[in-house]
Amino acid sequence: MDIISVLRGLLGIIVILLIAFLFSNNKKKINWRLVASGLIMQIVFAIFIIKGSYLGTIFAPLGWPKLLFKWISSFFVLILNFTTDGATFVFGNLAKSPGSEGSLGFFFAFQVLPTIIFFATLMGVLYHLGIMQKVVQIMAVIMSKLMGTSGAESLSVSANIFVGQTEAPLMIKPYLKGLTKSELLTIMTGGMATIAGGVMAAYIQMLSQSYGEAMGLEITQAQLLFASHLLGASIMAAPASLLISKIIFPETEEPETKGTVKVSVEKTASNTIEAAALGASDGLQLALNVAGMLLAFIALIALTNYFLEFIGGITGLNSILMETYNKPLNLQLIFGIVLQYLALAIGVPSESALQFGSLIGSKVVLNEFVAYFDLTNLIKMKEMVNEKAIIMATYALCGFANFSSIAIQIGGISPIAPNQRTALASLGLKAVLAGSLSTLMTATLAGILF
Repeated sequence: MDIISVLRGLLGIIVILLIAFLFSNNKKKINWRLVASGLIMQIVFAIFIIKGSYLGTIFAPLGWPKLLFKWISSFFVLILNFTTDGATFVFGNLAKSPGSEGSLGFFFAFQVLPTIIFFATLMGVLYHLGIMQKVVQIMAVIMSKLMGTSGAESLSVSANIFVGQTEAPLMIKPYLKGLTKSELLTIMTGGMATIAGGVMAAYIQMLSQSYGEAMGLEITQAQLLFASHLLGASIMAAPASLLISKIIFPETEEPETKGTVKVSVEKTASNTIEAAALGASDGLQLALNVAGMLLAFIALIALTNYFLEFIGGITGLNSILMETYNKPLNLQLIFGIVLQYLALAIGVPSESALQFGSLIGSKVVLNEFVAYFDLTNLIKMKEMVNEKAIIMATYALCGFANFSSIAIQIGGISPIAPNQRTALASLGLKAVLAGSLSTLMTATLAGILF
C-alpha cells in the first residue's frame, strides 16, 4: 500500500459517488449522514477483512474479526472438499481437481457445478434450523441502527450476503407490498451488488484452479485466498448498496418498518432431511441453469466475435488494432477500450486496465459467470498477472448487476407483490447502475488496502 495507490483509490471513490449523484432523482433530499455512515461502515469492514492480521499485531483483540473471517473462509474450503467427495462418487476421477492424485485435469461440469448443489443443500438445512435467520438479523440490526435505514431493506440487503436476489426478499415477504420506491430500489440493488452463496463456492473453485496453477500455489491456499476475498466482497457490498441506492433514489416517504427489524421466513420443509432434499433439488436446477447459460452465452460471444473480426478484416481495422492492442476487433476489446478509463480512475494498474474494463463490460452486458470465466482464462493464459488487478477484479465482478437480472427480479418479486410490478420495471436500470457502482466501490477499497 503506497501513497499513490491510496490517492488513486480515494479519487475512485469520489468518481463513483459523483456518478451516483449525477443520476440521483432528488439531489436535495439525499441524506448525507446515511451516506457518510455507510461509507465509514464499508471502510471499517474492509480494514478488518483485508488488514485484520496486521491490526492483530498492534492490539490482539483487533485481530479477532479476522480470525473469525479466516474460520469462515476455511469452512468454505472444507465444503469444497466435501463436495469433491460426493462428486468423486458420482463422476470418478473427473471430479478431482488438477494436482490431486488421480486427477484427469480441469472439468467445469464435474468440479464446479457440484459445489452449487451441495452448498444449496447446506443453506437449505441452515435456514430450516433458523441459524441463517439469526446471522442475517444481527447484521440487519447493526446496519439499521448505524445508517438509519428501514428494517425491511436492511434485512433484505443482509440476506443477500448469503442467498440470491430472488430469495432474500422472501425474508420480508409481508412488507413487500408496502415498500416505498426508495426501499424497493435498495432491495433490488442489494440483490445486484452481491452473489448467492452457491455460486460463490463455484467462483472460489474456478478462480483457485487457474490462480493456483499460474502462481504456483497449492490449491488449498488459493481456495482460502479467494474464499476470503469473495466473502469479504459480499459483506462490504451490503453497506455500499445501501448508500449508493440512497444517493440515486433518496427516501422521501415514511417506511412501514422504520426502526424495526423482524425476520419473517415460512418453513417449506417438515424436517431437516426434507430441507436437505429440497436444497439439493434447488441446487441442481441452479447448476443446470448455469451450465446452459454458459454454453449459450459463450457460444454467442464466439459467434459475435467471428463477425466482428470479419468486419475488422475487410475494413482494415484489425491491422490498426493489432498494432495498438495486439488483438483483432472483438467484443472483449470493445468493452475494454470503453471502460479502461473507469478502471484507471478507481486505481487499477495501468497494464491491466484494458482487461479489467473488458471484464466489467462482460459482467454488465452478459453476466458475472461469463466475466469470472474470462478472468480465469486471463489468469491461466498469464494475460493478467498483476495481483492487485486480479484481486480488484474479483471484488468488482462479485455481484448480479446485469441487464438479465432486471427480468429475474421482476419475475421473482412481482408474484409476491403484484402492485410493485410497474415500479420494479421502472427501477431496473437504476438498480443495475447502483449495483455496479457498489461492487466497483468494494473493488476500489480492496485496491487501496492491497
